[in-house]
Amino acid sequence: MSSTRFTKKKATVDAKKTYPLDEAVALVKSTSAARFDGTVEVHVNLGIDTGKSDQNVRGSTMLPHGSGKTKKIMVFAESAKQEEAKSAGADTVGGEELIAEIKNTGKFDADVAIATPAMMPKLASVAKILGPKGLMPSPKNQTITPNLAAAIAELKKGKMTIKNDPTGNIHVPVGKVSWDALKLIENIRELLSVLPKLKPSSSKGTFIKSVTLSSTMGPGIKINF
Repeated sequence: MSSTRFTKKKATVDAKKTYPLDEAVALVKSTSAARFDGTVEVHVNLGIDTGKSDQNVRGSTMLPHGSGKTKKIMVFAESAKQEEAKSAGADTVGGEELIAEIKNTGKFDADVAIATPAMMPKLASVAKILGPKGLMPSPKNQTITPNLAAAIAELKKGKMTIKNDPTGNIHVPVGKVSWDALKLIENIRELLSVLPKLKPSSSKGTFIKSVTLSSTMGPGIKINF
């Protein structure tokens, strides 16, 4: 990406202004400096103390139009359930041998992990590897389930895991630059309607401090939410 190209695009955005959602979406589409179909992301700064485990935000939502990104799904299941996961389209499926491999190498290739209830005690040995990546299955985002086929189908249709990073921010892909503006708007509205419901009870004061929209190679655009 040319720095001159990016600078020209950025100049059309007022960094001090918060834009109505429809204007922000129009801007994110027009200011994309990528020469490919970039991803549109929502970045939310939360008023939480990430040093307190009870203030970490975990949840999920089904975006009406999906995210535009293909998720790599890893499933931990006992042998009797593994074929179900494979048939549903999981990318990596295994049991104790998969856990041992991750424990020994520290490596895995997945964007989301699902586990059956029976596998959860065994996952304790790799919690310190999966946890920091936000991949430890949790009842908060329905990634612990005996119904693997349904869980995988929901993820493929656009179900998004929502989790804060160590700096108290959330980053969620909501579509592609080429998409119709209405699809992006509807996805963003769905996300913003879910976030207040995920506010930890121990978090005081303003929960959502700011919301910024951006494309893969484009400037940040603050939303008046």
